[in-house]
Amino acid sequence: MPPTSTALPLVPAAAARRLLLGAQGLLDDPRRKATPDALYELVERMGFVQVDSINIVERAHHLTLAARFQGYRPALLERLLERERRLFEHWTHDASAIPAVSYPYWKVRFERYRQRVLAHPWWLERLGPDPGAVIDHVRERLLREGPLMTRDFEDERPQGTDKTWWGWKPQKAVLEYLWRTGELAVAGRSSFHKIYDLAERVFPAGHAAPRPSDEEHLDWACRTALERLGIATAGELAGFWNAVSPEEAKAWTERAAAAGEIAAVQAEAADGSRPRAAWAVPDWQSRAAALPPAPPRIRLLAPFDPILRDRKRTLRLFNFDYRFEAFVPEHLRRHGYYVLPILEGERLVGRLDPKLHRDRGLLEIKNLWWEPGVRESKARQAALEAALDRLARFVGAEGWEIRP
Repeated sequence: MPPTSTALPLVPAAAARRLLLGAQGLLDDPRRKATPDALYELVERMGFVQVDSINIVERAHHLTLAARFQGYRPALLERLLERERRLFEHWTHDASAIPAVSYPYWKVRFERYRQRVLAHPWWLERLGPDPGAVIDHVRERLLREGPLMTRDFEDERPQGTDKTWWGWKPQKAVLEYLWRTGELAVAGRSSFHKIYDLAERVFPAGHAAPRPSDEEHLDWACRTALERLGIATAGELAGFWNAVSPEEAKAWTERAAAAGEIAAVQAEAADGSRPRAAWAVPDWQSRAAALPPAPPRIRLLAPFDPILRDRKRTLRLFNFDYRFEAFVPEHLRRHGYYVLPILEGERLVGRLDPKLHRDRGLLEIKNLWWEPGVRESKARQAALEAALDRLARFVGAEGWEIRP
């Protein structure tokens, strides 16, 4: 682990925030033109964009990108995923859109899934008594017919079988198994349902590329994570892609530090907790100083935005305590079902609870909370109204209102 000597450089919380915001595209001018190339460059710089199905306002991946590009439209992401194939969909810590140049590194993950899935009771229960026959049947149909969805397979299970959200039919379990192990790829989506096809047809170059060695994979996972975080502990490096263990990341940091490739630092915390031993990109000071000032506007962030993904890290860097409460029983929620944090410049200053009434063309703000010490000035109120105007236009609402 990093030495804990007070002689180590202290990275101010403000500098750590700037490094993260810059790496994650939140210091760029959101008014720049949203083109396929610009969007791809952004996703590559961020590392990936988490994909989520909840559509209470708009799906999280679209909200994440719209916070960085005022002119973003969902068709741009679909173009990169489904037409140009510059992005592919798979798992990091969750389902994500990932630059296709990284596809070969997923081969390590494919192998791990292959070892785990068919030995897991949950999967075996859903695959049924003869998984080999179902796998062969699904493969044969895909080879012969091309892209298929779960609904293209009849559910032949008897009456009384659990057919709710996780009550997958055997063919659905096979499609997911073959996707997670790299034999299939997501060729597109229809009403957010996956369309599967053979990976060799969807991403021929990535599918044919050699598997990186374990050492290459570890170096890629840690080095690229640190580039996208700026300052991080070994555990945070491991958690970024969810591709290596904390122990593997710790060993990598020790080797990289010995080679002078990363720097041992103390990271100041904005929440008043003690500084933590961490690792930094070696030029963290000049890199932070060279970043542009944050755009002078308020932006509304998706619950799965990269700067919120690690809740403990968000608390330390921004002194902002955020919990996603969609899966919390309603009577136990502090704020709401799908709360959007409010980013003002480089600070998280509040949060709001929105709902889009598509039948009425109305974006309703059910509640609004400013952080302690944040005054609702006229300028701040005007900036929030401008952000709500942008969000309403993006989601197709004719207007918005804040519930009294």
